[in-house]
Amino acid sequence: MSSLALYPGTPKSSGASKSAPSAAFDPHHDVMLQELCSVVLASLPRSDQRRKGVQYVRGLLGAEGRKSIRNIATVVGGAAAEQSLHHFIASSTWDWGPVRQALAQHLARIAPPQAWVLRPTVIPKAGEHSVGVDRRFIPSLGQVLNAQQAIGVWAASAESSYPVNWRLHLSQAWLEDGTRRSQASIPDGVDAESLGDCAVEAFRGMTSRWGLPMRPVVVDAGDADAGRIVRRLRALPTPLLVRVNGNLPLTAAGAALPGRTAELRPAQQLMGAARDLRRPVVWSDHTAQGAPRTSLVAGVKVRLPGPPVRPAMPVRGIRGDELLLLGVSAPGRRWPTELWLTDLVEAQPAALLRLGRLLDRVDRDFNEVADQVGVRDFAGRSFGGWHRHVTLASTAHAVAMLGRGAAEGGLRYAS
Repeated sequence: MSSLALYPGTPKSSGASKSAPSAAFDPHHDVMLQELCSVVLASLPRSDQRRKGVQYVRGLLGAEGRKSIRNIATVVGGAAAEQSLHHFIASSTWDWGPVRQALAQHLARIAPPQAWVLRPTVIPKAGEHSVGVDRRFIPSLGQVLNAQQAIGVWAASAESSYPVNWRLHLSQAWLEDGTRRSQASIPDGVDAESLGDCAVEAFRGMTSRWGLPMRPVVVDAGDADAGRIVRRLRALPTPLLVRVNGNLPLTAAGAALPGRTAELRPAQQLMGAARDLRRPVVWSDHTAQGAPRTSLVAGVKVRLPGPPVRPAMPVRGIRGDELLLLGVSAPGRRWPTELWLTDLVEAQPAALLRLGRLLDRVDRDFNEVADQVGVRDFAGRSFGGWHRHVTLASTAHAVAMLGRGAAEGGLRYAS
């Protein structure tokens, strides 16, 4: 099956305990936790639900090993709390959508994102009953895993990144199995979709209703249908930057490559023909603490095959249905090592390179923070339980990241 690229990292088994420590939770950050939860949990209708939400987030930050409900309960109340927290996550009726919206809006105010990054997440599982679990081939790992797969939408900047929305990928086989669908309480309106469509829908669902600032969306399309992803994203009022593979068919626009006809050519072939257009670009890479680096870059104006694809609304720097195919490599390396497609055709190459590196920022924060607060640790079977867990794990991630930023003096927290 097609799959978005999985970011580097070793998948952990759902049955194994972590050797890495929990994301550090300084007791002094309890005020931060209380203030953040007072904002993001305000939509919960009952005070006892809001109290349990705070307990759950505190447990995610403080529990050792896997963030099972049992381990979380040891931090916030022992055996007496376990049953009530299990009900709160697995079978309560509170809506996770407004909680995520409040989290995204709050973070957009205090830690403004430079882009929205769509990140696929593989969640290995030992059994077959967890909602959405399937035998899946993960191209970037070269393995078949028994796993769930989800898309996270991250608010990302050079300094930090935060997951603010999630969509669980459900296969057609899962959704057509009436027994499993009923047992997992999957809503009637949930339909089968490709992983690429899952990513677009995760983003579209928040941008259409949440009142968030317009920022470029950045995604590594990997082996998915990059052309379809680009077309669907262009229907939204936001710029895009998509890493694509060399097989994507494109047409050179106008006289971009003299002597070339307007026939479809693979992106890799087009960029090979643009070898003489390469220029060195010196830019600052936040992943190397701001140290300057040099990349060889060439850009070619292109179009996707099929009907013209125009932006949903006028956006500065975007013109008609033209796209920019950007080739990138390090000096002395094969050409090109990366291919990007963007509708920001007038943007400076250095700015596009910095945006692309936000994929690495998100990957690092996922491994160092989100995974450590248990974003992949939900062991229940219900669709709603999974969504409530990852919503509160995203809140725990925000507390940990904001606490780290405050400790480093890079962010002044404000509610």
